[in-house]
Amino acid sequence: MARGWEADPTASLSRRLGLSAKDLDSTGGRDGCPDIWELDNGDIAVIGRDLTTSYRGRLPADVSVAADERLVVIPRRMLLAAKPDIPDA
Repeated sequence: MARGWEADPTASLSRRLGLSAKDLDSTGGRDGCPDIWELDNGDIAVIGRDLTTSYRGRLPADVSVAADERLVVIPRRMLLAAKPDIPDA
């Protein structure tokens, strides 16, 4: 069965949504910072901590994570900082 949407691996990062982890003082002085980006095709890329294994057994009945997907967690304040960059519709 074909999926209704597929990620385009050729899409490029176009613009950051919200503030960088450095701007939010969320880096802890280390590499590997969370981030949210709009791609040039309009899709969104999220960089965060892969907690797929931690959540797999606790997902609500109507939630699934496919073998080629990951459940990623980012700081709440990062998404709130991105809100002004995300259209309402």
